[in-house]
Amino acid sequence: MIERVCIVGAGVIGSLFAGHLASVCEVTVLTRRREHAEALNREGLRITGRSERQARVRAATDPSELPEPDVVIVATKASGLRPALEALSGHYPRATVVTVLNGLGAEEMVREHGDWQIVSGVTFMSGTRHSDTHVEYILDTETWLGPYEDIPFERVREIAELLESAGLKVEALPDLRPAQWSKLVFNAAVNPVAALTGLPHDWHFAAEEDPFDLGHLVHGLIDEGKAVAASAGIELHDDPWEMNVLATRRGSAHYPSMLEDVEARRPTEIDLITGSLLREAERHGVPVPLHAAVHALVKGKEASW
Repeated sequence: MIERVCIVGAGVIGSLFAGHLASVCEVTVLTRRREHAEALNREGLRITGRSERQARVRAATDPSELPEPDVVIVATKASGLRPALEALSGHYPRATVVTVLNGLGAEEMVREHGDWQIVSGVTFMSGTRHSDTHVEYILDTETWLGPYEDIPFERVREIAELLESAGLKVEALPDLRPAQWSKLVFNAAVNPVAALTGLPHDWHFAAEEDPFDLGHLVHGLIDEGKAVAASAGIELHDDPWEMNVLATRRGSAHYPSMLEDVEARRPTEIDLITGSLLREAERHGVPVPLHAAVHALVKGKEASW
């Protein structure tokens, strides 16, 4: 049985996991800032929107201050992954570590810092952070989990069942790569375009009626990403263009994380998302001029700060 889960990174995604899981098991939270941990210990964690919850969690900035968990869910942003893993190194040796970051390569970085069993994950949940202790749940979409290296698939299913019992949508897959690549291609198109235009993910991203509609650029980026996936031998779990169209029709425009980063003038995940695709494209000899252009533009935007 999974009795205790530690959430590493209490941003939007980490808070959504923590707030829901607290209804079915003991939840601890490892934060970067001490004042964040103190606020969670004092006030608990409030989830509003798609679900309404007030959760009690135990938070700290040092893993040694928290009891050993059965499962660790790493939900940091790309820029916070390495510092978080450095803090975790040497702790919780019997835990299973689940990664739910965007892009590719998080599992390899986890392995550099410990011998934990690892479960790969991608999530489409999203929300808005109102404070350290309040997150609004906006998109109640699925989290996909799969085995990494030789972890038994049964362990993946156990974690998936725990998430499902907490009220979250989840699917356990024997091979996560098709799902990871579907989200990578989707994110590599939507996130940079949102960051560069200032638009939330709305109808503009699927508009193709006029020659200069934004949807043509998004479609071109997705087609480049699909070409890279095909060259890598990946049969995508979902079509990223259909994912994009569906998301723009959900009713409320979603703010992609890269747009939030740009508006806050903090480092984006461009190197983990688009950078992953560029590295794979180079490895397989696939031209991706649109992705190279948006990558350079987002890096230039960061440099302007």
